[in-house]
Amino acid sequence: LILIGGFVQLLAGFLAFRKYDHLGGSAFLTFSALWSSYGATRIISGHSLDIGAGNTEGFTAGSVAFLVLNAFLIILASSFNVVLLCVTLAMELLSVCFLLFTLENLPLPLETVTLSIFSIICFYGATASLANCMFGKDLLMMGPPLFTVGSSKKDTPEPPPCVCPKSHCTSGLRTIAELLNTGAVCGVPTDTVYALAASCKHPQAIEKVYRIKERPQEKPICIFISNLEQLRAAAPPISPLLWEFMENVYPGGIGCIIQKGEWLKKLGVGAGYSRVGTQDSIMIRVPDLTVLVHLIDMTGPLAVTSANPSGEVDSTHHDMVISRLGHKLEGVLCDGESDEVVASTVVNCTKIDESGITIVREGCIPAGKVMQIFERVKNR
Repeated sequence: LILIGGFVQLLAGFLAFRKYDHLGGSAFLTFSALWSSYGATRIISGHSLDIGAGNTEGFTAGSVAFLVLNAFLIILASSFNVVLLCVTLAMELLSVCFLLFTLENLPLPLETVTLSIFSIICFYGATASLANCMFGKDLLMMGPPLFTVGSSKKDTPEPPPCVCPKSHCTSGLRTIAELLNTGAVCGVPTDTVYALAASCKHPQAIEKVYRIKERPQEKPICIFISNLEQLRAAAPPISPLLWEFMENVYPGGIGCIIQKGEWLKKLGVGAGYSRVGTQDSIMIRVPDLTVLVHLIDMTGPLAVTSANPSGEVDSTHHDMVISRLGHKLEGVLCDGESDEVVASTVVNCTKIDESGITIVREGCIPAGKVMQIFERVKNR
């Protein structure tokens, strides 16, 4: 009986662990140890252990400790299934028997009934676990939990406050492009940090960008184009030195401020002409990110600024954009972690032929590297 009972509970514990039921597995393995200890102690108590001669303090303390431990297991088991709950209840009775035995006050009928009940429950539990595990379905019922812990509303993931398609999906790219083409403001990934984008054809969308970011009106917004050939087609009055410099920095994390003019309308900057850049100049950047370049090809030039409340740190993941500004946006193109942790480097090129270039803002490209590129181009 000792060997069979211990083996059955060891088997039940092993099967529970195989099903990732760590509570059940731990309970059955613990019960197996107690069952074996109780049986062995009960059989040989009158011989080598001499429990009946006043040496019971350690066994009594162990019985009381397991009674307390098993009380917690009963509470936990009630949230799993009926069989496990019955096993823990029967084990509590067995622990009481062990305690009475150490106190030399165990009635034989109580011990017989307890061991019989416990054996039947363990045999059924082990058989049910083995059958259900082998066939992958509930052939033998284990019973529902007596109570379940209801998950709070906070545990249920809330739907995003705006449309959030994945960047690697063509459908996601089209979704964001359609939103931008209808005058929406969306969060988009760039080759530096995440940005807010609006179509240059919709000045009201660019105005909305200012409101979303709480950006001062005196701070201009730049535009992104997909390639330098678009700029050549617009035929701006740019010197050979500036062309050469831009060919060396585009695409990438450097934005060039150049003279503004009617040529921007040929570039595709329509009604938003007066809302991008300043009255005399505008910053243009060609991003080095395939997803964004494809998006710009679908929408035309985009008015772009970093996707963060004005004065706060840049957003380096789409989750940051959604949590900070998602409730104010129509969509966010999700692309995971950004390539950089700071925005682009801004270079004033309006007087490149007279006095060279000026670093307006040092970003992901060090100012020293920018100046090295310029000197190399100028000398050549």
